[in-house]
Amino acid sequence: MMLAIDPTVSLGPVALNVMPVLLALAVWLGVKGGQALAPIEVRPAVDQTLWRALIVGAIVARLGYVWMWRQAYAEQPWSILDIRDGGWAPAAGLATACLYGMAKARAWPELAKALVRGYAVALVVVAGGLVALWGPSPKEVRLPDVQVQDLNGQPQSLASLTGRPVVINLWATWCPPCRREMPVLQAAQQAHPDVHIVLLNQGESAAAVQAYLRSQGLVLRQVWLDPAQRAGATFDQVGLPTTLFFDAQGRLVSRRVGELSAAVLRDRLQAIGVPASP
Repeated sequence: MMLAIDPTVSLGPVALNVMPVLLALAVWLGVKGGQALAPIEVRPAVDQTLWRALIVGAIVARLGYVWMWRQAYAEQPWSILDIRDGGWAPAAGLATACLYGMAKARAWPELAKALVRGYAVALVVVAGGLVALWGPSPKEVRLPDVQVQDLNGQPQSLASLTGRPVVINLWATWCPPCRREMPVLQAAQQAHPDVHIVLLNQGESAAAVQAYLRSQGLVLRQVWLDPAQRAGATFDQVGLPTTLFFDAQGRLVSRRVGELSAAVLRDRLQAIGVPASP
């Protein structure tokens, strides 16, 4: 099963998504590779064209994703500009970047050769990075038999949720992006009552969590506590918020590190077999 898992590294309390870094590195090396064997007079054009292709491709990749989930973004138009949600259509962006380079090089054979070399270097870097980050065959991860508790102190098992699609959101009241995405998760619980959407607090007391929910006017089901943060350790959590998506068989399908938008949440829910809400 292909896992849509955000590759991240932990820098203290901050979780950094490494994909933008990998793409920037790929473009930089692509520019250098394209310039290496190009005539001197072509090198400035190689640099300019490849960087512009990246910008144009990124814009199209974002707009393509926004179009696919236009209904969700229409409900929160400001979220279109918040690219931190990780919503991209990479195939559309890559195709546009390649077409842009081809269009610019049509009348300049030497530029065309340099761009082909540059694109080839960039693609090799991206492919190598993806293999290093994910590996050739990620092992299957299932809902673990981790014991947590609800707000009343009653024990709960994550493994017992198997049988329905499951979303587990690891969060804390002190985490600003966790706080911002709470209304999105509340709306998802209301729209999908047959889906287990568990808000699993990391390391805080029931009193602190209940006080926060009351102060924000949030009405949420399945708010559970993981005071020892066993779930975070089991799932190799590198930052908050982290949201994990399991299918009805209890298999991990995707993981999102960072704040969720309504569009990305709907995208990930469909990937675990949850039909779109009417």
